[in-house]
Amino acid sequence: MSTEISTRIIFNKASFSLSAPSIRECPPEIGSEVAFAGRSNAGKSSAINALTNNHKLARTSKTPGRTQLINFFNLTETQRLVDLPGYGYAKVSRTMKEKWQRDLSEYLYKRQTLKGLILLMDIRHPLQEFDTTVLTWAVKRLMPIHILLTKADKLNKGPAKTVLFAVTKSLKEMRLDQNVSLQLFSALNNTGLDELKAKLQDWLREEDFDTMPPL
Repeated sequence: MSTEISTRIIFNKASFSLSAPSIRECPPEIGSEVAFAGRSNAGKSSAINALTNNHKLARTSKTPGRTQLINFFNLTETQRLVDLPGYGYAKVSRTMKEKWQRDLSEYLYKRQTLKGLILLMDIRHPLQEFDTTVLTWAVKRLMPIHILLTKADKLNKGPAKTVLFAVTKSLKEMRLDQNVSLQLFSALNNTGLDELKAKLQDWLREEDFDTMPPL
């Protein structure tokens, strides 16, 4: 019991590490990390800020798609959160969108320290093309995915649960439910925050010391 408590992640100690334009500039593959992905207006930065109780940690912008880099935040020396570029909404060139898609694909397939993916969807517009593309990539790689249906505060409790059940059903019909879990979430009133923390604690637990740097 004491070991479990001592290794529990304190999310409000998160700190910015670096921004990488591609996988080649990412930190060394030591330890474990969980990445946040979603369309540019899905609320990624707000979710990370709520999770870490630091509203300045991940930049939020009124211009969706402004963040075009892979941003790393340290939780401990060997555990990280990763904010992936927002996709699908930004008014940028087709060439830039294709580059973002290549970078995301390369990161998902090649990053060995990636333990799971948090996929954020606006509860009012779930399962857009970008979302199903990411789900398909993750299922092929056997990568665990946890879906946050964000901005749940925009709906009453009954309609929100209806969307949750509908998305669950659609994932099964599309055969994209392997290693996938989902929940309601609101960064505004912290709905689902404890559930998200529990998922991250599970994915980031330090159980493989082979990834530690040599002394």
